[in-house]
Amino acid sequence: MLFRTLALPAAVAASITPPRSPAVTCENPTIRKEWRSLSSDERDSYISAVHCLAKQPSKLGLDTTQYDDFPFVHNALNDDIHFVASFLPWHRYFVHVYEQALKECGYTGAVAYWDWTLDSDDTSKSSIWDPVTGVGGNGDPNNTITIDGSTSKCVSDGPFKDLRPAYITDTLVPHCLRRNFNNGTEQIGNMFSEAYTPEAIAKINAFSDYDNFHNELEGGPHGAIHSSVAGDMMPATSPNDPLFFLHHTQIDRLWYLWQQGDPEIRTNAYGGIKTQSNPGEPTPPQATLDDIMPMLNIAKDIPVRDIMSTQSELLCYTY
Repeated sequence: MLFRTLALPAAVAASITPPRSPAVTCENPTIRKEWRSLSSDERDSYISAVHCLAKQPSKLGLDTTQYDDFPFVHNALNDDIHFVASFLPWHRYFVHVYEQALKECGYTGAVAYWDWTLDSDDTSKSSIWDPVTGVGGNGDPNNTITIDGSTSKCVSDGPFKDLRPAYITDTLVPHCLRRNFNNGTEQIGNMFSEAYTPEAIAKINAFSDYDNFHNELEGGPHGAIHSSVAGDMMPATSPNDPLFFLHHTQIDRLWYLWQQGDPEIRTNAYGGIKTQSNPGEPTPPQATLDDIMPMLNIAKDIPVRDIMSTQSELLCYTY
């Protein structure tokens, strides 16, 4: 199999747009639902739209598909969007862009979320892994792929078993969709469920300041799901797995619910570091609502403040 490392093409260079005027509050917000509450027709439409994206040409000038644009951008911006203040607003915008892409492929609903708190008593047995009503299950030990000396298990059931993601980090290597449920060892165990029980989420929600809230949410349940599902959910090309968007819509939902706990203050509550720091370097600059979020042409670069409220004209959704 031919591997090659890709540099960002010129067409993907980020374009900075000036902040827009304050958005008008939306009048008829769409309602994002938990995956298992979708009707069978809604699920089928959602799945069809994902497969549609996997057949459309890249909008970034890449030699891969529109679906692959998402892991490509997420990986390229990895250090700019994780363990920094913009983790939540950047991913909120990213999910919105994905939702719009699904609609271009015929989906008429809103993106769905996976509420993993409902499954934390035995995550590996969740109905989310059902091959008919869910997203397919764990990787199959009898269907493996070896990439760069490392063997991974391919998903062999469910609606995305034939999906062929193109990238692993910055390397072009078309492969099967991979999952490897684990508890930090070779055993599945409880899949780090202690990080996303209702009690664990309640402790995170108890933080009244944005900086602590987003750090605990990212480092706790967010990271636990990525690590426990593993496979394509682990590297920075984690949008390879459609589960990524169900997971990040849930992360966005928890932020939304936290904001609704004191909307007058928390709708625009924001703070923390703007960029990651390196050992020996000065303290990184502090984040502000005027910081521009880079999107590498998968969408327009916009200021953080434009994405803080889900009731804006741009977003216009609720849970």
